[in-house]
Amino acid sequence: MYKILKLNEISDRIDAIFDENYSCTDDANEDADGIIVRSFKMADFNTGGRLKAVARAGAGVNNIPIDKMTEKNVVVFNTPGANANAVKELVICSLLLASRKVTESIGWAAAQKGKGGEVPKLVEKFKNQFVGPEIAGKTLGVIGLGAIGILVANAAIGLDMKVLGYDPYLSVESALTLNNKVGHTKDINALYAASDYITLHLPLLPSTSGMINAETIAKMKDGVKLINCARGELADNAAVIAAVSSGKVAKYVTDFPTDDVLNVENIIAIPHLGASTPEAEDNCAVMAAKQLKDYLENGNIVNSVNYPAAVLPRSGKARITITHKNISGMISQAAAFLSDSKINISNMLSATRGDLGYMIIDTDDAVPEKTISEMKKIQGFLQINIY
Repeated sequence: MYKILKLNEISDRIDAIFDENYSCTDDANEDADGIIVRSFKMADFNTGGRLKAVARAGAGVNNIPIDKMTEKNVVVFNTPGANANAVKELVICSLLLASRKVTESIGWAAAQKGKGGEVPKLVEKFKNQFVGPEIAGKTLGVIGLGAIGILVANAAIGLDMKVLGYDPYLSVESALTLNNKVGHTKDINALYAASDYITLHLPLLPSTSGMINAETIAKMKDGVKLINCARGELADNAAVIAAVSSGKVAKYVTDFPTDDVLNVENIIAIPHLGASTPEAEDNCAVMAAKQLKDYLENGNIVNSVNYPAAVLPRSGKARITITHKNISGMISQAAAFLSDSKINISNMLSATRGDLGYMIIDTDDAVPEKTISEMKKIQGFLQINIY
């Protein structure tokens, strides 16, 4: 029986994915085959010796020590796109909040409580101080055209905005789902210069940390409106606060509040609501559970952040998966060893990612444990599992 550890509260829809061959627990002291996690910080978590995979019910994996997991031959999954619609909707809301002084006007209106019949007159007298522009006809710059960025770009076209996208790693598959009215530039500085609104949709990496800073803000239009529903650390808060104070940035909407941005005029801090919808939480949980189950039962890998993608339909009597160093001779050594052991290969798949390689081998013959033990002695083989 497989044991699954839940390090956060996870949608009970995973119960329909995990059958009688699984037991789920939230007892962090138990050794598990797989972990499903949302925001729990795993840096100092003792994973035990049984763990084979971690599935993040969400896109970001900053709370998971990827290098440590890779060293332990643990596959780490995420669920890109499962919460994309939820985040897209909050971004569209943020566009409107950045344009129209909605939050300020609501606060002002609430303060009129108790003024009785004067309220309608006060509303008409003071509403002009909350005037803001429409977004139709304005240019939205979308930095990052992944699952969320594409949805945002397409929705903005539907709202009669002009859209300019930037993504040096835009895949063919993603490009095909992008509205043909969305412009694309290979020069991020051109996007900065042309955009009335800029929204961020890219992962937090050493190369992207603090990318919105004094230097890049200087390249933007005066009065630009910035939206960050991706990762708080993509923006240098000190630089953003200074730009908001000077008027260079008209509004900054962030889904990642920190103490320094709270109660700053023209900064709207939303308490990380991007993926906080029941639909998104269900979608992420189900995707994470399916990926975890397919790996534990079949060795298939989909949406891993540290292992290569590898999916092979089952055939034959047994399946072997081999994690190995990405060096020459690994495939030939595996095939030769099985041949010498009188085990016939019915199907095989090999994939690599960086320094790591991964093989899935289906055999027409049963594979004795003794054979696996001997295979593990081959130099360069890191982990061998049999299914």
